[in-house]
Amino acid sequence: MNPSIDKNRLFQSIEDLGGIGGYLDERTGLRGVNRLALTDADAEGRRYVVATMKSLGLDVTVDRIGNLFGRRAGRDAKLRPVMMGSHVDSVPTAGKFDGCLGVLGALEVVRTLDAAKVTTRRPIVVAAFTDEEGSRFGTDMVGSAVASGRLLLEQAYALRDRKGCVFRDELERIGFLGNAKVPIEPPHAYVECHIEQGPILRASGFDIGVVTSVQAISWREVTISGKSGHAGATPIGLRADAGLAASRLNVKLREMATSGRYGKEMRATMGAIAHEPGLVNIVPGRATLTVDLRNPDDAMMKKAEADLLATFDEISKSDHVEIAWRQTARTPVVPFHSKIQALVAEAAAVRGLRHEKIASGAGQDAQEFAPICPSGMVFIPGEYDGVSHNPREYSTPEQCANGINVLLDVALRLADEEGGP
Repeated sequence: MNPSIDKNRLFQSIEDLGGIGGYLDERTGLRGVNRLALTDADAEGRRYVVATMKSLGLDVTVDRIGNLFGRRAGRDAKLRPVMMGSHVDSVPTAGKFDGCLGVLGALEVVRTLDAAKVTTRRPIVVAAFTDEEGSRFGTDMVGSAVASGRLLLEQAYALRDRKGCVFRDELERIGFLGNAKVPIEPPHAYVECHIEQGPILRASGFDIGVVTSVQAISWREVTISGKSGHAGATPIGLRADAGLAASRLNVKLREMATSGRYGKEMRATMGAIAHEPGLVNIVPGRATLTVDLRNPDDAMMKKAEADLLATFDEISKSDHVEIAWRQTARTPVVPFHSKIQALVAEAAAVRGLRHEKIASGAGQDAQEFAPICPSGMVFIPGEYDGVSHNPREYSTPEQCANGINVLLDVALRLADEEGGP
């Protein structure tokens, strides 16, 4: 049996990082986390990770998109490393576990190997990727997408937030504009431990999720332009109400998700909406909103996207408004490597943990590495129906330790593999 991690030490590190960017949710009395990408809080969280990496004797580098890498030497420095990681940026209303478990857990794996005096054949790299969430600049998985080569560096640098702040400028401002090259050299393998962010494992009584894939994701930013008018003086029949058009679109999204025309797992969400001028006595002349579509079937996703565009045309005509949109993110279904899935299942079984196969409903850094190296994920359950992106997000010390012990076992197998570069 391989060594096991110290669950209390791991959980304390999660608590420590969770205090950075922490805030009190006045409505619930719960403490949440706000480490929006490339803010001062994100910078402080990054410094915590770098300090931890250095305390473990890792060779720390920062690449040109701000990704952090801590390298543990192997017996053969010429071999490609096994990479573990995730992210430490958050949505504005986060809990302590999303992404952070993958980074801090990987560092705990290193601590455990050091204590057991284990030297692997291949190097091991712990990674913390830039702006996985996409909440600030509108594009998710920025750091890992640039690292893997899917997203061009200059495209990422040019991203702007709602205040007009430029991605590259903010990266430089917080002190994490590195000089290591991108895309990176593909690792031997990539494996990531993450909270499920959903209710399936907890409801089914499983300890570990063997992640098979990440579903297709499509994001759009939509602008609806109508005409402002006085709420009392403008007859209903003569209005071009952007707010009404946005509401019609939101209802249509729910119909798309529940109709069954795109499969039973279709998801459609209007996550953000703002009316202008946003006054009680004025008909909205403009509405800006987001559309998030998700589907585990590429063909069904394409059909849904085509029907969404047809809906834009229908609403434009019926409500006398103009609808413009831009795609802010688009990824197809990403399957994970069968070898990694088998290793996760085997490690869970050896440790006596109940496990089942599960698809990821959320986008993940691991999906960016699947096209360039064998990649996979370990999911752990969450309490409170697996709620995530919320201060109530919570996995127990035992649940966290189970996932990171499986991560350790898989990383050791991969890091001692013969053959190949």
